[in-house]
Amino acid sequence: MSRELEVPAAIDLPVTATAGGIPGDNARTRPDHPMYLIRSGDGWTDVTAREFNDQVRAVAKGLVTRGVEAGAPVAILASTSYEWAVLDFALWSIGAFAVPIYDSSSAEQIEWILADSAATAVVVDTANAAERVGNGQAPPLWRFDEGLLAALREEGAHVEDAVIDQRLAAASPQDIATIVYTSGTTGRPRGCVLTHENLMFVVQTLVATTGPVVTTPGARTVMFLPTAHVLGRGAQVYCALGGMQVAHCPKPAQLPADMLTVRPTFLVGVPRIFEKIFNAAQQKAHAQGKGRIFERAAKVAMEYGRATHAQGPSLRLRAEHFLFSRLVYSRIHAAAGGQLRFAITGGASLGERLGSFFAGIGMTVMEGYGLTETTASGTFNRADNSRIGTVGQPMPGTAVRIADDGEVWLRGPHVMARYHNNPAATAAAIDSDGWFHTGDIGALDMDGFLQITGRQKEIIVTSGGKNVAPAVLQDRMQAHNLIGPTMVVGEGRPFIGALLTLEPDALAAWAVANKKSGRTVAELRDDPDLHAEIQAAVDDANAAVSRAESIRSWRLLDADFTETSGHLTPTQKLKREVVVKDFAIEIDALYSS
Repeated sequence: MSRELEVPAAIDLPVTATAGGIPGDNARTRPDHPMYLIRSGDGWTDVTAREFNDQVRAVAKGLVTRGVEAGAPVAILASTSYEWAVLDFALWSIGAFAVPIYDSSSAEQIEWILADSAATAVVVDTANAAERVGNGQAPPLWRFDEGLLAALREEGAHVEDAVIDQRLAAASPQDIATIVYTSGTTGRPRGCVLTHENLMFVVQTLVATTGPVVTTPGARTVMFLPTAHVLGRGAQVYCALGGMQVAHCPKPAQLPADMLTVRPTFLVGVPRIFEKIFNAAQQKAHAQGKGRIFERAAKVAMEYGRATHAQGPSLRLRAEHFLFSRLVYSRIHAAAGGQLRFAITGGASLGERLGSFFAGIGMTVMEGYGLTETTASGTFNRADNSRIGTVGQPMPGTAVRIADDGEVWLRGPHVMARYHNNPAATAAAIDSDGWFHTGDIGALDMDGFLQITGRQKEIIVTSGGKNVAPAVLQDRMQAHNLIGPTMVVGEGRPFIGALLTLEPDALAAWAVANKKSGRTVAELRDDPDLHAEIQAAVDDANAAVSRAESIRSWRLLDADFTETSGHLTPTQKLKREVVVKDFAIEIDALYSS
């Protein structure tokens, strides 16, 4: 087994550009290229590279008029939108930067981030967000929904172009591009200081290594991830650099409709999105009485996906795949707009089964791995060189090391400059040789593909001394269309247990199909049919681990684990400490019978 691997860079180093220069470069080299789509009535209107650059510069002039200096942080508490993109690039073009805040953040979290970052202004998009910013000690409040960009354009009309040119020319790759606060599965969020060098190294490398995904004529995407998250933010800059057209979707519930009208060729999302695509197709098939066909088609897709990355599909498998391409797979593609061929996912494990399924239906999901501290990058599976079930090889120009205790370390130009206002945390996370200690457990195979097997802080040690990584079990459980976010427990206990939630839409469809309509989760808790369905998912998860690591007891919760309930981060990661505290009685009940 390899313990360390460094991959040569795919771009010239050191990085000399800043993100603020991208709109101007696009306007000069491809002025009429459509870069964005903005909503217009029931449809969409193109925004060309020239038009976008003009808007960015006009807003930048307004920011200068309002006194935004080079190096100034401006907080943005707003949903993903075209306005967000314009303001982000406008700030960069005058040497300032955005401090994103999740739309779901509490008033206390917002107050902490504004104070810690020393934000000079805060931009919001709704009255609710404005209320959460709150008291008079907050910086000046600006609102997208009250015509902020138009006001900035008007206020800056007298500012000379030379002022923006001078600000942009003075910007350095070592300047701060953003401070992104970790979503915080535990404790208070830390501000990760990412430089333009960090950001541009990542996006330039991705454009250089993913080629046709982003640069092919007609390439377009729907951006729906929170721009407050480093993955969504990086994806936006990646698309701008590569020339991919972007439409913005502020509400995830709106995504299915937007995909039908935009017809994206590419998507960036966390694994939960791809689980939902699969589960929705499965649920629909069962509701239409075509469940057996779908299950067979799904199995064939998984086999086909695995075979294409191994010895190649057999004649029998090719024939079955051809049949199901017309009966099943084409409908999944149609629901995604009919053009989707590539996707990038990160933030959690996609899992081998879903990876194989999407590969089998002709959709390449390039699973990667990274953290906010590494500008959302570290390793990734390229479309032309992927290994399903792994998070890929090190990004060119970076290195991965597996420490003696199995922890994954990362080094390269993607590693953040520091934690803001926290030198002790910085020293603990980045050693003297530049290795960032991720806290994740993993292994490198002989070809340099990384597999993440767990997180140090989440490793469960049973009373019998068995170390168990919960991610494997949780991922397998959640692959079932009925199962929602699930948490495996067992720290200091005699065996492994699990707290389960159900997907409301899938449960409703299951209830109709099983003639149990109108009944709640509580009413169905002891239903033998539902119990058998869940136990089958538990048995499937247990098949992936040893008996000592298997789930022996589980409990179905009436509640859901959601971002709103405080049990999930905005990227859908479980806040284990919060769940353990809130459901202590339910956990105890797993071991009392």
